[in-house]
Amino acid sequence: MAPIKNIIFDLGGIFMNLDFGLTEKAFIDLGITRFPSMFTQHHSNDLFEQLETGQISEWEFYEAFRRETGSSLTNEQIKTAWNALLLDFPPERLDWLGRIRNKYRIYLFSNTNRIHYDAFVEILARENNCTDFDSFFIKAYYSHTLGQRKPYVASFQKILEEQGLNPAETLFIDDTAKNLVGAREAGMQTIHLVAPQTVLDLGL
Repeated sequence: MAPIKNIIFDLGGIFMNLDFGLTEKAFIDLGITRFPSMFTQHHSNDLFEQLETGQISEWEFYEAFRRETGSSLTNEQIKTAWNALLLDFPPERLDWLGRIRNKYRIYLFSNTNRIHYDAFVEILARENNCTDFDSFFIKAYYSHTLGQRKPYVASFQKILEEQGLNPAETLFIDDTAKNLVGAREAGMQTIHLVAPQTVLDLGL
C-alpha cells in the first residue's frame, strides 16, 4: 500500500460520542414507535436522506416528519428527540487532533444536517471552549452542505477531486462499516474504528 499522506475523518463516533439509542428511545417515548424503521446508525429513509443532503430545510423536515408519522409533535419536541443522540467531545481526542494535523493533511466528512450541526457547535463551545472546530482541518465537509452523503462513492470522489488528493495515499476513518464501502470503491485506504477503540489507539 502507498504511504498515507492524507486522512479523511468521520465525526460522530470518532471525535464526538454518540448514542443512537437515546434518539430512538426519545421518539418512542413520544409515541413514534416506528422510528427505528425510519432512521438508525446504519439506515436512513428518504426523509432523513433529504435532510442530510440539504434537499429540505429544518422547517420542511419538521412538517414532513409530522406527515409521515401522523403525529402532532411540535418542532421543539422533534428537535430535542433528534438531538438526543449527540453526547460529548472528549478533550483528549481534540488534543490528539491538534497534533495529528502536523503529520498529515487532514479533512472531515460527516453525514449530518443543519439541526445536528447547530447542536454540536453549541456543545463544543459550551463544554470544550472550542468555537472553530472546522479550523482543525484543511476543509470540513458536511453532507447537508456538500449535497451528497456516505456511503455513496460519488461523495468521496467529489472530495478527492476538489482537493486534488491521490486516493491511494488517502485514509478514511469511520465507525460505520458500510460507509467504508464507497471509500474503498473510490480507491482509498480505510479503517473501521470500533468502540472501545478510539483514534488515540490508531498509532498514527
